[in-house]
Formats: sequence, structure tokens, C-alpha cells
Amino acid sequence: MSSHFENARNFTIEGDTHIYAKNYNHYGERPIKSSIEKLRDHIAAGALHNSDERCDAPACHPDTRVAVQDEVISWICDGDSDDEPEDIMWVTGPAGSGKTAIMGSVATTCQGKGILGATHFFSSFSGSANRRSKRFLVPTLAYQLVQHKAMTQVADQILSTIEHNPAVFDQKLEVQLDQLILEPLRACQEGRSAWPKVIIIDGLDECEAVQYHNEALSDAPRRSKEDDQIEILSVLKKAASDPDFPFRIIIASRPEHAIKRFFADVAKSLTRELFLDAKYNPDADMALFLESKFANIQRERHLPSSWPGEDVRRTLIANASGQFIYVATVGRFMEVSGGDPDELLKQVLRLPGFKDSTDALAPLDALYTHILTSSPDPPLSILWLNLIFRERYLERDEHAPRLAMLGHQSLPHQNEFAASLQQLELQAIRLSATLRCFPNQP
Repeated sequence: MSSHFENARNFTIEGDTHIYAKNYNHYGERPIKSSIEKLRDHIAAGALHNSDERCDAPACHPDTRVAVQDEVISWICDGDSDDEPEDIMWVTGPAGSGKTAIMGSVATTCQGKGILGATHFFSSFSGSANRRSKRFLVPTLAYQLVQHKAMTQVADQILSTIEHNPAVFDQKLEVQLDQLILEPLRACQEGRSAWPKVIIIDGLDECEAVQYHNEALSDAPRRSKEDDQIEILSVLKKAASDPDFPFRIIIASRPEHAIKRFFADVAKSLTRELFLDAKYNPDADMALFLESKFANIQRERHLPSSWPGEDVRRTLIANASGQFIYVATVGRFMEVSGGDPDELLKQVLRLPGFKDSTDALAPLDALYTHILTSSPDPPLSILWLNLIFRERYLERDEHAPRLAMLGHQSLPHQNEFAASLQQLELQAIRLSATLRCFPNQP
């Protein structure tokens, strides 16, 4: 017969009537979660810059994007000395310009310097839905502050808030910001000089809208992704405007209309814009990247050090027109494809480049179609399509149908391997676990 006391610990019995027990759980009852466990249940763990989910995320190739990284780090560390200090930096630029790679590298550098407070990397193609939603942003930031060794007093305040209001995770984003971050920071004044300096938010344009009603039963308007993105920007602006908020905020996104308008109008006085254009000499960075890739091919194929020639390098860089995604894809294609490397390059150079096209998608369409159709190995084609679809192809859901059609039209043996895009992705995900053939993006 089971005893009511079999799950109790640290108890004593005095006489026949008085019982004192700690950690007593009746048989079948679940133990009460601690505050840190409640917080952990509401974070997007994959959104952290060093999460396992991001183990293959793009990062800057060594010795590339140095100028832009230096400018960002300098602003974080010394921006207070500017004539008109701004507490928000908006890093923006067209698709393929390397924003996520730069943010990942900056986060790693800041962590090494001890100045990284928290990160959140949104992703519209993440396997976990919580990286696409605003709901997990504030808890994810708060969780990282709790983990920071220099912020133990703030951590106690955050956990105390959760203990007294465990429903905070279901409240508005602004309320979450107040209760989980701003109020705990206000309550702690000692040791602030040792606190970290920056919070990094990447891929804001990939945050999707949360719907709060059954659309089939309600006439309430559907929320747009811009609604949630502007809500996020509004609470971040509130944080940056608070005198007790000690962090600079970096937000990286594409220059989409709603986001651009917010920074130009609502948060103009607080914001420093960093646009990834020719000022940061992307051609030189792409030249370094191609030099590294071609050196690998030279060694593996026993080619002369002069291969493939300066004219070819210059043409590839010109065709890219500042789009790292173009040279990165060419570099990987050359590394993993069989066949004569000179012939492969000739094939690529016959394709349209960005410099010759008015359609922003046409050069990538042409390059990806060529890659998919030229591979004699259907599983490798599946891997390519998966990586392009999930990580490379402008990372936006509105382009997914176009790429799905592209893949189904061009993939060899599609009847065998591509009964549906979902099956195609599942096969590719399994393959990508073993075929780690793509190094980091520049």
C-alpha cells in the first residue's frame, strides 16, 4: 500500500499530531514550476544568436565586412560621445546584402567583449514558429538578462515579477516590456557600469502577424505583419527613450515601407541609419570571399594559383552588383559540383547578372535554375533547393510560391523525389543533417 508521505522530503514528526514537511507533493501531483522555468517556457530559444537552431546560420567570412562591423562596434562602445547621440541603430539594405551575417558576427564579437545583453533573430522560414512571432520577443530578451552574470539583482527582480504575475506572458507587448524589463532595471542602480551595452534584433521584417480571433466566425479585421512589426518598434522606442534603460538597440531589417516610415518619422531623433551600400566597399569583400573559395578549388583540383584569372573574378563581382548572396551561391556551387571547373564558370558567366537585369529576382532565378538542372545527383539537387528555399532565397514568404514552382519545374527526377514541396523539404532536411557541404556566408 502506498504512503501519502512517499514523495515528501525533509520532514519530522513530533508526537502523534504535529507534522512539518518541505517539498511535499501528494502522489500524482505535478511539482510547481519555478519562475525561471515559467520564463523558459515562453522564449524563442532558437532566436538566440548562438542557438543550436542557428548552427548553420550565415556569418561573415574572415576579413570581410570589416568596415561595417567596426562602425557598429564603435557606435555601441563610444556612441555616447557623438555630438547628437542616438540609442537605436537601424541596419538596412537590400536582400542578399549580408545583414544577418553581419548581425551574427557583431553579436559574437560583443559577447566576447562582455557587452552583449541579448539577441533575437527572427526568421520567417524557421522550423520553430516562435521565431516568427512577436509573442516571444520580450520574454526571450528578459531570459538572457536573467542569465547575465553582471545582472543578478535585475534577474531577481524579473523572476519576482513572474512569481507575482505569471500571466504577464499573455499581456500586451508594452506591459511585458514594462514589467519584465523596464521596472526591474529601475529597481536596480548598483553595478550598472558592469552591465552589458547592447541588444540586437535581426530580421524584424520576417516577423509575422499574430491573429487573435477566429476569422471564420468574426468580422474583425485581420492583423497584418506590419501591425506587429510597428508594435515591436514602438515598444523598442519606448525602451530606448527611458532614462533607466542602459542598452543601445540594433535593429536589422530590409527597408520595407512601414519600417522605413517609422524610422523616418516616429523615431527619427533616436535613430542612426546604417545602409549597406557601396560606402562599405562590398566589392572588396566579395573579392576576398571568391579568393578564398577559388583557393580551395585550386588545392582540391590541382589547378594553378592564377586560376581562374582576374577577368573572371572581376566579371563575377560586377554581375553581383553588391549582392553577397550571388557570389556566395556561385562559390558554393563551384565547391560542391563535379565536372570541369572552367566549364562550370563559363556556364555561370553566361547567365544574367544583377548589373544586366531590371528584375531583382531574375539573376537569382537563373542561377538557381541552372544549379538545380545541372546536378546529376537528385538528392544533392534536393539539398540545394532546401537551402535556397529556407535560407537563401530572399528569406520571404511571398517569394515561396515562385521558388516552389521553379524547383518543381527544374528539379531532375521530380516525380520520384518531389511529389510535393513538403516532401521535398523533409527529404532535404534529413540530407542536410549529413551533407554539411556549405560554409558560412560572407
